Amino acid sequence: MRFMVLVKSSPESEAGILPDEQVLSEMGAFNDELLKAGVMLAGEGLQASSKGSRVNYVKGKLTVIDGPFAEAKELVAGFWLLQAKSKDEVVAWLKKAPFRDGEVEVRPLFEVEDFPVDQAEVPGGWRDKEVAAKTAPLQTSRGKKKMRFMGFVLADKDTEAGVMPEEKGLAAMGSFIEEATKSGVFLAGEGLKPSSEGVRIRYQGTTRTVVDGPFAESKELVAGYSILAVDSKEEALEWTKRFAQVDAGVRPSGEARCELRQIFELEDFPVSPTEKAGGWRDQEQKLRDGVSR
Repeated sequence: MRFMVLVKSSPESEAGILPDEQVLSEMGAFNDELLKAGVMLAGEGLQASSKGSRVNYVKGKLTVIDGPFAEAKELVAGFWLLQAKSKDEVVAWLKKAPFRDGEVEVRPLFEVEDFPVDQAEVPGGWRDKEVAAKTAPLQTSRGKKKMRFMGFVLADKDTEAGVMPEEKGLAAMGSFIEEATKSGVFLAGEGLKPSSEGVRIRYQGTTRTVVDGPFAESKELVAGYSILAVDSKEEALEWTKRFAQVDAGVRPSGEARCELRQIFELEDFPVSPTEKAGGWRDQEQKLRDGVSR
């Protein structure tokens, strides 16, 4: 099973305050432990929502709203992509995370077998392409591109109710993702199962509190994600606008809402005199160079 872990924002992360060397080292050691255990597939930190945008497609009209966004408690400041035998195993790992406060949300990802086979499916269609994508090595490095963005697809009542897309919508989305992948823009992306299948873990000192889903604020929940490599925010926005139109065609409501957030790169963190060879920066570079599923 695979899971997305969404690390919720804090006033500090929204203010653009970078973690200190000790925090980075502790998190680097934890990530290294996850990697060695074969649990961690990817993980990144996101820049403040003031550098992000939201793209809405409602009633055939596209709108772009620049950040920052007000609902800081539900914003995302980072993520892990983890694989484990069960949700309980993921929760056990996250209880060990070096957080002193804050909250994470754990959501299982959709697998190909979760989608019922439709009579209209054809060989070489979206299902075969999705299987090939999921079995290929996961690469989230930006390569020769200048920056990376994470796109969140925001939930609605249908995604929270577990309503599955129809074959026509899946095929259209598959074609769009194939185009974005061939262009070198699309690095990764998945759909998240409803929050009823998720949990939240709250951190307060050494105390960890686990709260089962579903969660009430459906308008701010995440229903899917993508990682994009681009040369500018404008390029990322153009792809996101196109995605929103395709995604709206998949949904019964005919509407889509997306949030675009820039991913931190290593050069965004100033080098500290106390950094050591093989420390968090080298560990982070290893992760960004790509980890196989």
